[in-house]
Amino acid sequence: MLLRKIKESLLIPGVILRPIAVGDAGALCTAYVGNRSHLEPWEPVRPESFFTVEGQTERIEGLLGQVADGLLAPWIMESADGRIVGAITLSGISLGPFCSSYVGYWVAADQQGRGLATAALERVCEIARDVVGLHRIEASTLIENTTSQRVLKKCGFETIGDAPQYLHINGEWRDSRLFQRILHDRAPAV
Repeated sequence: MLLRKIKESLLIPGVILRPIAVGDAGALCTAYVGNRSHLEPWEPVRPESFFTVEGQTERIEGLLGQVADGLLAPWIMESADGRIVGAITLSGISLGPFCSSYVGYWVAADQQGRGLATAALERVCEIARDVVGLHRIEASTLIENTTSQRVLKKCGFETIGDAPQYLHINGEWRDSRLFQRILHDRAPAV
């Protein structure tokens, strides 16, 4: 299992990046409830069950099933007091000739401007290259999400184009800007 190979990493003073676990459901629920209005403009519409411990337990169990299949790698950002202050996920992991994945992330409203998203994204790119063996990572942001676009560019992602009506976000199909980062130029592992 991929997550077993990955140890926790210090991102910035007082915040670590570590693989998600079922035991995180309560803290993750608290984080999502506390950041609901902050995240709402950038995420799909969530059912009310998403904002419950039971809903998060079910969601994490589903994520870990995809981890076991090698399709996903989810992490949380945890502060020294045990609070979850963000998350980042590699999804759609594809090996072979494509050797690529998508990345998505969020950071709590009270943690903005500390370099946390940049540090987490850099660390996940290292893991994707050195542990997973990916050649490329793709990311997308809503056209107006210039904050996230700055994070991506700081981490070496390049704009590859705009995609009309790319994702259903906050109740409507929204245009997105697509980015990619090439991690290495080695041939894929057999």
